[in-house]
Amino acid sequence: MRLSSLRGFVALVIVGSVGQPILPNVTGLPTNPILFVTQVPIPGDFTTIGSVFGNHRGSLASVGRGGDLYIRYADGSLKNLTAAAGYGTSGLQGASAIAVRDPSVHWSGTKALFSMVVGAPTAQYQDQAYFFQIYEISGLGNTDTVAIARVNGQPVGHNNVSPIYASDDQIIFTSDRPRDGSEHLYPQLDEYEEQPTVTGLWKLNPGTGGLALLNHAPSGNFTPIVDSFGRVVFSQWDHLQRDQQADTDAEHGGPCSYCTFNYASEDVGAAALKLNTEVYPEPRSSRTDLLAGTNLYGHSFNQFFPWTINEDGTASETLGHLGRHELQAYIPASIKDDPNVYDYFGQLSRANPNAIRNMLQIKEDPSHPGVYFGVDAPEFQTHASGMIISMSVPPGTDADVVKVSYVTNPATANVATTPTVAHTGFYRDPSPLSDGTLVAVHANTTREDANVGTSSQPLSRYDYRVKTLKLNSGFWVPDQSLTPGIAKTVSWWDPDTLISYSGPLWELQPVEVRARPRPVVIAPPIAATPEQQMFVQAGVNRGDFQSWLRQKNLAVLITRNVTQRDDFDKQQPFNLRVPGGVQTIGSPGKVYDVARLQLFQADLIRGLDAGSSASKFGRRVLAQVLHDPAALGANGTGGGAPAGSVAVSVDGSVAAFVPAQRALSWQLTDGAGTAVVRERYWVSFQPGEVRMCTNCHGINERDQAGNLPPSSSPAALLQLLNQWKATVAAGPPQPRAFVPLVAR
Repeated sequence: MRLSSLRGFVALVIVGSVGQPILPNVTGLPTNPILFVTQVPIPGDFTTIGSVFGNHRGSLASVGRGGDLYIRYADGSLKNLTAAAGYGTSGLQGASAIAVRDPSVHWSGTKALFSMVVGAPTAQYQDQAYFFQIYEISGLGNTDTVAIARVNGQPVGHNNVSPIYASDDQIIFTSDRPRDGSEHLYPQLDEYEEQPTVTGLWKLNPGTGGLALLNHAPSGNFTPIVDSFGRVVFSQWDHLQRDQQADTDAEHGGPCSYCTFNYASEDVGAAALKLNTEVYPEPRSSRTDLLAGTNLYGHSFNQFFPWTINEDGTASETLGHLGRHELQAYIPASIKDDPNVYDYFGQLSRANPNAIRNMLQIKEDPSHPGVYFGVDAPEFQTHASGMIISMSVPPGTDADVVKVSYVTNPATANVATTPTVAHTGFYRDPSPLSDGTLVAVHANTTREDANVGTSSQPLSRYDYRVKTLKLNSGFWVPDQSLTPGIAKTVSWWDPDTLISYSGPLWELQPVEVRARPRPVVIAPPIAATPEQQMFVQAGVNRGDFQSWLRQKNLAVLITRNVTQRDDFDKQQPFNLRVPGGVQTIGSPGKVYDVARLQLFQADLIRGLDAGSSASKFGRRVLAQVLHDPAALGANGTGGGAPAGSVAVSVDGSVAAFVPAQRALSWQLTDGAGTAVVRERYWVSFQPGEVRMCTNCHGINERDQAGNLPPSSSPAALLQLLNQWKATVAAGPPQPRAFVPLVAR
């Protein structure tokens, strides 16, 4: 059965193999136990425990103390699991205080992972560091003895959150551990507000202590799952634009506001330079001084979209190749002097009528593999709650036919001080269950949150409760609460002020406790691909080649024809030709030569000083021209300008050695090094990965000229392999397993 795209989850029903509609259970409460967490309400929604970003920290300013891990059984009874295992306390929160988050159930249904921070000041003015760490709990049955143990081998002195079991029982999670473990780079700061963020997705083997970075994310990855197809699905914050804090400094006209500066490199002890220059991408629209005399409009980019990787970190891309052109309502043009290049504001006919801004807290429907639920929420004000959405994107789905379903009314996506009856409150943490029940966290408010208490007794407007939802007039609305409410009286030092709270706790992050099959990942065949034929033609053993890549911490990026672009993308130049070679013309008008692919690497070299002699801790990523020595050495000079580039072959193909486990981006340039088409995402690769993209921007169905995606053998790969064979020392390299960053 191929699932149709959903609208309001079952506003269009799914038809089963016998032609009968498959409807969710809307009449009763869950038939399996539900794990969830309680949190002391925090009214501030900027980098706190419920925020869209910067929510990973265990500090007292980020997350209060006093919450617990609970389970609700099918008969409605509740058990405080952390209390049963001897964790947590009421009253004054001290050394034994806890806060918990992110429960995730094992394939067997008998145990689970979660993150917990332990400890709080025992007296006023104690300023200590606290970190979320990963724990495993067993004994989930009603009469079982509960046992909780900290997971071995995880990074200490760092926040490790959102843990999940991989199909082989290793643990995938997000962490703020520096990308390569260099503590002088801690913490990584996001590309928006320059606040601490997680560095990406990590994988831990608890038995050996092996730790590997699966995906380097300059602004962060959030809430991963392993879906029924073995894909790791997660929200990634894509914010590849220039530093707005640096722009504020430039526009201030007087003493700097943020005092941004560049370090000379990522090396420990690198000099702090008296400059804050940036080279990629193009300037933001506010920098009229930098845009003057150019044909550029200025560039802003900001979204939380679903991404996938394999469990080994390879094949990073947006879920189903869904991007702005499939999901967003407005995309600005990049240049102003070509009538072929224009703003998109809905004038093109696309399959999806329902635009979204973000997709957060993604979960797969266990009854309908490939159907994913999430939340479209604003970045601020609502603690990452908003409208529940869903979409059907099993592997192989054509992105051009995917439709977003508004599960709750679109009014619930936005703050409303004078709401209509359509606004039924805010939703987060949607959890479709195996019995058809749809469970979510609901707040019975339509306003942005604010402290309606005092500084020492803060109160939130939000009353998050775990509830079932029911269908009403085409959209889903709250039905029954799963608990009678859980209240607690707590206080803690922050560390200067004694903060107190007495009342109901937030209920968050419900997950179903049940056994489920491990995904069986089927590797795609490679023998018949055009790329594999190039290995055969060059006489290079692919296994030996990948072993060498792993030893050098490199990957290979391959594109078949860069002149072809998806037919929807008219916001950058698309009449492209290789001088003396292939061309793809989508409309009459100006034609652009593309001769080089210039690569950029994400370097943590942007610092903040704020006017003091000692810089603030932390580094923001800046895009820098590729300078990784191993990649440059393997690519060779390639014929000169621009720096960090490789040539586009006459057939439009490109092949380049690139550094692994570091975010990368790139642009197509003409022969003089002038940018023509820029990538809009950061992408990371794994050691030994040989990654083929048909083109950039990749084609869903047809390119700008109506052609199918290219199936040609990339001449650039053959040239790269012949060059490698000629320059690498004789003798096959010794096979080497996947290289962990840390092996204890």
